[in-house]
Amino acid sequence: MNSPRSIIHMDMDTFFVSVERLIEPKLLDKPVIIGGSNRGVVASCSYETRKFGVHSAMPMKLALQLCPDATVISGDMEAYSRYSHQVTEIITEVAPIFEKSSVDEFYMDVSGMDKYFGCFQWGKELRNKIIKETGLPLSMGLSVNKLVSKVATGEAKPNNTRQIEPGMETVFLDPMSIRKIPGIGKKTAQFLMQMGIHKVETLRNMPRQLLEQTFGKNGTLLWQRANGIDHSPITPYSEQKSISTESTFHHDSMDVKQMKVILTAMVEKLAYKLRSKNQLTCNISIKIRYSNFDTENRQKKISYTANDETLIRYAKELFDQLYTRRMLIRMIGVRLSGLVHGNYQISLFDDTQEHIQLFQAMDTIRNKHGIESIMRANTLGLDKRLRENKNMFSGEI
Repeated sequence: MNSPRSIIHMDMDTFFVSVERLIEPKLLDKPVIIGGSNRGVVASCSYETRKFGVHSAMPMKLALQLCPDATVISGDMEAYSRYSHQVTEIITEVAPIFEKSSVDEFYMDVSGMDKYFGCFQWGKELRNKIIKETGLPLSMGLSVNKLVSKVATGEAKPNNTRQIEPGMETVFLDPMSIRKIPGIGKKTAQFLMQMGIHKVETLRNMPRQLLEQTFGKNGTLLWQRANGIDHSPITPYSEQKSISTESTFHHDSMDVKQMKVILTAMVEKLAYKLRSKNQLTCNISIKIRYSNFDTENRQKKISYTANDETLIRYAKELFDQLYTRRMLIRMIGVRLSGLVHGNYQISLFDDTQEHIQLFQAMDTIRNKHGIESIMRANTLGLDKRLRENKNMFSGEI
């Protein structure tokens, strides 16, 4: 029989707020909200504000009604990205296998380390090293899989640790609200509660077949999660992960205006791909190939984002910096790299609630009817040419 795995989950506590407090210590122990304007949403908030019912993704206007004394900060993704990279570098130095699931969240497979150090002790030492070198608080959970470890981390917060011994997964999960199980969203939770299912134990004891009949494939997943079952592997972190696309023209061109329209369409599709996979990018690069086949690239390190408009702006800036020879161009390309898993919401500090809802509505239409079903007005005329030119989007997406 195979030995149980040992999976560590680490999550930076109120990461954005913690970074702001390092920059401005006067914010310590005070209610803090990270977000945009009054028409925007809460990107992050301190524990002091949560006592008043404030939470992430809440409209900013409502958050300030609940906690009028909160200090509101617009957010600095460059600073958050910098600290995220710093934590990643520390983990890279010592962790045998780790997954960076978002800018502030990590999984590590330390199976077998008990023979040498003790997995929990090793994790606590790494946690202490991160806290000492960055000044950021973080919580840690250890169990036999990613699901239970993540829940354990949540129970350890703020700034603490929790270990769930093998075989104790259901004992640990049973008393909890179903809302604490990762993957059970608001609508599913409401539906389960209407069925009289409020605790994980009740869900666990539901006939698996009944859940499958009610929720389809998701019913199997619900039953597994309620039973603390999760076989998902650690996906090794790599800064080199990327998505890209290239556009090779039938006829070499110097039409900069048209090239920027094509560039917009390319970036828009890549950004949608990011959001559909719940990913963010921190690096954008542009490539152009001249008619004489000379090829030039330029890249820019950016704050983690999956925002169309942000990426389009950077793409156009890089293109302007790159295209200086005024020669005919035969190909342009875009690459987004340094990908991590993370909620799109964290890149929306400057977006209004209406803007967020628009993005969500557009993505819903694309999910249902295809990526070409909705696009920007200035790229509509491009659609026919894209269909006619099979090489237009020849790169990996």
